[in-house]
Amino acid sequence: MKETSLPADSSETADISFGEDKAKHVSSAVDFDHELDSYIPEKDHYNFYFTYKTVHPWWDAVALGMEEAQRQFLDKGITVTYEYMAPEGASAEDQTKRLLQAEQKNYDVIGVDVADESVISPIIDRMVDSGSKVMTFSSSDAAAGCKRIAYVGNTHNYEDGADLTEALCEKLEYKGKVAILVGSRGAPCHEDRARGARDTIAKYGDMEIVATEYDMDSVDLAYGLTLNILKKNPDLDGIICCNMSNPVGAARAVKETGSKAVIVGMDHDQEALSYLDEGVIYCLGVQDCYSIGFDTIQVAVKIADGNMPGELFPDKTDEITTIIYQRDAALMLELLYGDI
Repeated sequence: MKETSLPADSSETADISFGEDKAKHVSSAVDFDHELDSYIPEKDHYNFYFTYKTVHPWWDAVALGMEEAQRQFLDKGITVTYEYMAPEGASAEDQTKRLLQAEQKNYDVIGVDVADESVISPIIDRMVDSGSKVMTFSSSDAAAGCKRIAYVGNTHNYEDGADLTEALCEKLEYKGKVAILVGSRGAPCHEDRARGARDTIAKYGDMEIVATEYDMDSVDLAYGLTLNILKKNPDLDGIICCNMSNPVGAARAVKETGSKAVIVGMDHDQEALSYLDEGVIYCLGVQDCYSIGFDTIQVAVKIADGNMPGELFPDKTDEITTIIYQRDAALMLELLYGDI
């Protein structure tokens, strides 16, 4: 989803209208107003296991939505317990071990944010064939054709990468050298965004990708990689960041070196939003993590009761991404972190 702006107007009425429009745009990016739907669960207790790519503030935001759904179920006399586990660094091998361990326990549903679709999808298939109820959630679905029961999260990562890159291209007047920081190798969401970025750059003959690097969801690694890219390409015009960590690392390096490279990237890290407010970052695609978490718990309860995608829930529950700019940063900081 791309942000649209109002036409310039110096009148007081237009200023008020623009302010209201901006506030609505920012507040709609993350929906905190959720209520459980009318589905009546069949049990009074559910126990789930969720594993995701890596310990990171992005998944902490997803957890907030999960906690709200859990609270609302408890208000209805239904107890939902769950483990929410991840490694310190993204690893398909670690995720494999966690899934195999969870399979041996009596969880009603196992949920996974896929670290590497080529590695994890066959494991999910085997688990489902063995009787486990497995869903995917968050930012990364399994490979096409995987037997996972349903997915809740971002279904448009390719489009997010393309939209952010289009905003960068427009800013650069469709010419210049750019670099891509992908994130975790094999992670579907990161790879899809990078593919969207590459395909967009390929449309413009005066634009060139001079570097593509994987920072493995590490701010420090993104910072070091950006410093190296800038050293080799001091005339770099732009950086496309495909996860929540790399805009922060890239912005630190750009600010430190005094580079004029324009940064676009993903999500709502507090430091990234501060850099957006300063103008170091040009725009960010903010995913609605809260809704992802809330809807994941709702869908998991339905799956636990033996339901399959259809009238009760879709095969893929799509959550929005909203592109925000410098003028939106202060309001977003206030909304998410209480900063003005």
